[in-house]
Amino acid sequence: MLVVRKVLNNNVLVAAHPDYDEVVLIGKGLGFGKMPGDEVGREQAEKFFVLKEESEQKQYRHLMQYIDETFLSVMNDVMEMIEDKLHTRLYEHIHVALTDHLFYAIKRIKQGQGITNPFLKETELAYPKEFKVASDIREYLFEKLNVRLPDSEIGFITLHIHSGISNRSLQDVNAHTRLIAQLVEIIEERLQITVDRSEINYLRLVRHLHFAIERVETEQFLDPMEALKDVLQKEYPVCYTLSWNLIKVMQQSLKKQIPEGEAVYLTLHLQRLTQS
Repeated sequence: MLVVRKVLNNNVLVAAHPDYDEVVLIGKGLGFGKMPGDEVGREQAEKFFVLKEESEQKQYRHLMQYIDETFLSVMNDVMEMIEDKLHTRLYEHIHVALTDHLFYAIKRIKQGQGITNPFLKETELAYPKEFKVASDIREYLFEKLNVRLPDSEIGFITLHIHSGISNRSLQDVNAHTRLIAQLVEIIEERLQITVDRSEINYLRLVRHLHFAIERVETEQFLDPMEALKDVLQKEYPVCYTLSWNLIKVMQQSLKKQIPEGEAVYLTLHLQRLTQS
């Protein structure tokens, strides 16, 4: 049995836990009639999660003052949908971040406001599985709440999902998406081309840049391929030089060194772009 510390609403309460200090318990009618100090069995909860950061605990409690029980029930279904479709467990911070984001996004839409998303295509290409789930979530929210989220919100939800399954901060995920968009702008400027965002070579380039950033962050690099480097440097000097310019931008943004091997593969992608 766990001991109730605070009742947030009829369906949500905070309880003391012997291992995690505090846990959030969610279940239909779980908080009804409960008082601090009462006992509650964890088996009574449909879901429970831990918010380890004090700031997240405060933010979640603050949200519960404004979110009605219908919306909270929908968000519980959304979390389960993400886990079921991606066959993974979510890191707990997404409960606060995505609930907060969607609550205020829907509020803005009802008020006739909207937010553009200039990185929508890059987000879709970088995180295709998460993007598909985010699209399904938009349809589910329309079905349950009769609010149609714009396409821009699919991109924002995608970033939250990736943050929730990778345990990377939303700030880092956003920064990497913006970095890829910046690199594409540099490519277009230096090669004096306009890249077709629907073209297969653009898709391959963005995914390569996405995985290159992940390799740098995890320090799991590709083979250097010295022989191919010499050939590319001779045959495609413009693309090879540009690849190193892009790597310098990445190094400055990520504040990490990037090995020569990345320039080889990036040169190949740039050369394909010039031929498409």
